Order: sequence, then structure tokens, then C-alpha cells
Amino acid sequence: MQQQLTTDDKVNELAEITVKTDTRDILAHATIQAEALEDYFLVDIDAHVTETSFWNEIIELIDNDVIRQMGQAMASRPGVGGALLNAQPGVAFQNVYGRIPHQLALSEAVDTGGGGGHHFTQLARRAMDAMGLDYQVVFPTPMLVLGMHPQDDIEAAIGRAYNRWLIERILPEDERIKGLLYLPFNSPQASMDIVRDFGDAKGVIGFTVTCTRNKPVHHDQYMKLYAMIEETGKPLAFHSGFHWGDPSFLQLNRFISMHALSFVHYSLIHLTNWIINGLPERFPKLKLVWVESGLAWIPFIMQRLDHEFMMRVCEAPMLKRPPSEYIRDMYFTSQPLERSNLKLLEATFSAMKAETQLLFASDWPHWDFDPPSAITTIPFLTEQAKRNILGLNAARLFNLEVKRLRPPARAVMATGRGAS
Repeated sequence: MQQQLTTDDKVNELAEITVKTDTRDILAHATIQAEALEDYFLVDIDAHVTETSFWNEIIELIDNDVIRQMGQAMASRPGVGGALLNAQPGVAFQNVYGRIPHQLALSEAVDTGGGGGHHFTQLARRAMDAMGLDYQVVFPTPMLVLGMHPQDDIEAAIGRAYNRWLIERILPEDERIKGLLYLPFNSPQASMDIVRDFGDAKGVIGFTVTCTRNKPVHHDQYMKLYAMIEETGKPLAFHSGFHWGDPSFLQLNRFISMHALSFVHYSLIHLTNWIINGLPERFPKLKLVWVESGLAWIPFIMQRLDHEFMMRVCEAPMLKRPPSEYIRDMYFTSQPLERSNLKLLEATFSAMKAETQLLFASDWPHWDFDPPSAITTIPFLTEQAKRNILGLNAARLFNLEVKRLRPPARAVMATGRGAS
């Protein structure tokens, strides 16, 4: 018979998680899990800043006087957030209508005395400490759809200003935070200017093209850009995203449907264009990373392109190998890790050579983030494969020094945070 609680029994109620809850409390279980990973080297290849929380700082760094004044004037109007951006807050349902507060905002208190650094640096440091990370790569959030902006000069101005904000105000404050520079891909010359001007900045370990855009990556206008990036020796990442306004997705009436398809849709198109048009042969030393599309799509596109290639080799004359072999040389991030069918996941890992090509990503603080335990609890992985995926692959790809930078999990819990 089930025991009934009496009025004298003490019930410990958990505190409600709100947008003001400390990051270390939200990630308390991840901190406990991190204690078992003390001898691992851990790198998170995909975390995010909600850059609109610091938008005035970014707008003031816009080089173009006219566009900067436009943005400042828009931002000064009551109720206007994200001036100049093309994001659509009214259909951003990731927070499940307010039920996942850490997706909505991280409005927790931080040290305002200046000793802890920039507001975002403190938030990132808390997340890294709580999850037991030695390094974390930061991407923007609303800017993931900036490639769909109707004005290319706005994308170029915002992209350059964001990069300046990142390398001038954030990266110098903590060596554990790394950045991939935003490339305003709709403007090839502006992208090349960023590679030239900021590519060697401290903490910059590569470059990013946001996938949500309708630009053919194989167009001749991008060849000089790829050559410049290849010469730096740093990787080029394609970070996926969604855009409900895309005509293909206007048929979908639920966020879950659009979200499931769109993050894969743009990566499928760009990867296919990259492979079929022979760019791996033209830029053999340029390392590519595909971010936040999950993994389930990889064996599909491998097999699909190989099938077509065997029957129409004449349409891909630059390829010396089947498409799947080029794809196996690329890198992919783990989040969101589709693991509802472990047999399919194991086949996917085998197809893509996950032991050497997969990079752990948390996607923190987004609603569907994965802690490092998402990798360590996969039953078919060897111990070495887990270590590679969680950090050693990233160290090799991004030329990161393999060293312990994070505090011990017990030290984090001793602060009274991450132990609830």
C-alpha cells in the first residue's frame, strides 16, 4: 500500500526556474555528471549568445555612419528591440510559450562591479563551469536568419559590428571562450574584408556562414573568399537555422514541423552544391564543419548522392571519388542528437566516421540543449571515441591546446551553485 504524506511530513519544494534563475542552478545535474568526467578534455563547439541583450553595444560599433544612426534611432523608440534585424519574434516558439525560461532569456544577476568582466562573459563562464567545459565556441542567435535580410548592406554592417563586439569586448576576457567570425555571405567582398581584418584576432578559431539564406555556395563570386580562408588554415562552419517565411515551409502549420525540417533543409542544399560542384577538389585543405543540423540527415545524403552520382557522373566532372567519401572528410556537430533509435544512431556514427569527425555541441542555452552526458551515455561508443568526440577532435581541427582550464566540479558545487 502506498504511504500517504501527512501534514507533519516535510516536503521540499523545488524553486521555480525563471529567466532570473542562475545558470549554475539550471545546470545543476550537468555539474553532478561532470564530476565523472574530470579527466576528460571537453570542448563545446556550439553555444549561443542572445546578442540582442547587448544590441546597443553592437550597434554603436557599426562602421557605416548612416546605418549606425538608423539603428540607434530605431532602438530609441519605445518597444523596439533588435533594431535593423529581420528576425520575427512573434513566431519564435522555441521557449514552448514561456515554459522553458532559459531559452527566453538569461536575466540572472551578475557582478556589476567590473571584476567579473562583461555580462555575457560571466554567463558563459557559469555555463562552462557548470557543464565542466574547457572551451566553448559562441555563435549569435537572432542573427542566424540575417542571411534572409532584404538589404545586403545591413547584413554586412551588422555582421562586421558583431565581430568587433566579439573580438574587442568578449574574447579577450576569457581564453576559454572562442569565436568563429560571422561572414556576411550575401556580400562576398565584405566577407573577404572580415577574413583579412579580423581573421588573426585573439580567440578567433574559424569562420561562419549562417545556412539560412538562398545563395549558391558554388558561385564563382565566392572562390576568392574560400581561397583566403583555406590560406588561414582555419575551418569554415555552416551553422544552420530556420526560417518559417521560406515558401517551402509556409505549408507547415506547427513550429515542431518547421523546426524539424528547416535546420536540415538548408544544410542539405549547401552541402550538395559544395560536393557536386567539386569544391572539395578545388579547395582540398579547407576544412568544413556543419553545425546544428543533427546527424540523422547525414547517411541519407551520403547514399542519395552516391546513387545519383553512379548514374550521372558527367554532371559532377570534378569529383574523383563518390560524394560520400568527401562527406566523410567533413566535420559535424552533435546537437541535436537524435537518439530515439540507437541502431540507426550507431549506423549513422559508422557512416560518418564519428570517432574522428564528430564534435560535441551543447547548443546552450537553447531549449533542446545537450550536456556532455549526451555523448558519454551512448552505449556503443568506446572510451576513446567518447574522448575524441567530447574534445580531442575539436582540438585537432581548431588547433586548441589540450589542457585543463575548468575548475573541478566539486569546487563549482562548493559555491552553493550547481548542487541543488
